[in-house]
Amino acid sequence: MIRFAFKSLVLTSALTVLAGGALAQTDTLAKIKEAKSIVVGVREASGAMSFTLGSGKYTGFHVEVCEHIIANIEKAIGVSKLDVRYQLVTAQNRMPLVQNGTVDIECGTTTNNLARQKDVAFAPALFIEGVRFAVKTASGINSSSQLAGKTVAATTGTTAVQALRKFKRDVDVNEVLGKDNADAFLLLESDRATAFVGDGQVVATLISRSRNPSQFKLLDQVLSVEPIAIMYRKDDPAFKKVVDDTVIALAKSGEAAKIYDKWFMQPIAPHNVAVGLPASSATKAAWANPSDKPMESYEAP
Repeated sequence: MIRFAFKSLVLTSALTVLAGGALAQTDTLAKIKEAKSIVVGVREASGAMSFTLGSGKYTGFHVEVCEHIIANIEKAIGVSKLDVRYQLVTAQNRMPLVQNGTVDIECGTTTNNLARQKDVAFAPALFIEGVRFAVKTASGINSSSQLAGKTVAATTGTTAVQALRKFKRDVDVNEVLGKDNADAFLLLESDRATAFVGDGQVVATLISRSRNPSQFKLLDQVLSVEPIAIMYRKDDPAFKKVVDDTVIALAKSGEAAKIYDKWFMQPIAPHNVAVGLPASSATKAAWANPSDKPMESYEAP
């Protein structure tokens, strides 16, 4: 009976009860060491940051950054090789899956903002994103003000929806939502929407992979500037140190810039075309001074 009580106490101390009643282990390193595996949250089609190659294989800028993190986790816990299990997440379920312990680290395209920091933690950002509009070149639209009275597509559960609704206070547009980025872009491609608003790199990647990239263009206006960062559970200082130290080292060593060039300036699979999106001044500044500050700390140009 005493032994059982002790085990129960240990189990209880290793877990934290989330608001929804789910349980998640707060010592992520211990969880990973015991399982000899790590669960990585990935996206099916989030631009060059995180996407599928099919057959359960995922890759992209943030996925490669997470590979560096996993290598350092292996060193920290003394495991020679972890079993890496990919968990497909969506804009709608990514945070709950991190909170309840299903996903150990999310390597997709999640914006770090104040609201989300109440529930999860973020690594220093290596990519500072701008939310922008894409339109068809033949539309003759060159500025966002010309979208008045038009239909604009966005992806459900993304911060681009929030940016669009703020934009609607000044310009009257009709909103239509896609279930994911590919679905939302298809609304533009099939002329069911005049514009698609989303993270600049997602939009640029979708354009580069379309049947006729010259058919589309990005408008210059940036609706919001957002730090896109790797996400993990809150209140886990040991795990946070391994993740953050890895990200900071990549930034300071220049390796982050090399990884960026690989995914955004060079041809990438499966289409072997380049996204063609040079690193912004804000992204370069993030490499020089890595930070986990939220999007509210950034101002749109």
